[in-house]
Amino acid sequence: MRIKQHPILDFPEKPLIAFTFNGQVVYGHDGDTIASALQALNIKKLSASIHLQRPRGFYCAIGNCSSCQMIVDGVPNVKTCITLLKPGMIVQTQTNRGELHD
Repeated sequence: MRIKQHPILDFPEKPLIAFTFNGQVVYGHDGDTIASALQALNIKKLSASIHLQRPRGFYCAIGNCSSCQMIVDGVPNVKTCITLLKPGMIVQTQTNRGELHD
């Protein structure tokens, strides 16, 4: 799910970064946000709505909405669309207001 070839733009390969998503080691690229790395891995559900628990995904990508909030390194409600990926991060989906997803 990454653009690898473009007629005008150049997308050089960047180093891989290992992080944990819901207990599984996965990889993103240097410069990715958490949400963009998950999107590139075809992981679309980032959170759930508070009342009806409907799936929420990558939406605004500028930190204005709450669709991408996840638990990052034990901190709930992190907006993953604007949080840069760092080696060794532990990222978990959450439900309600910062509770871990079952």
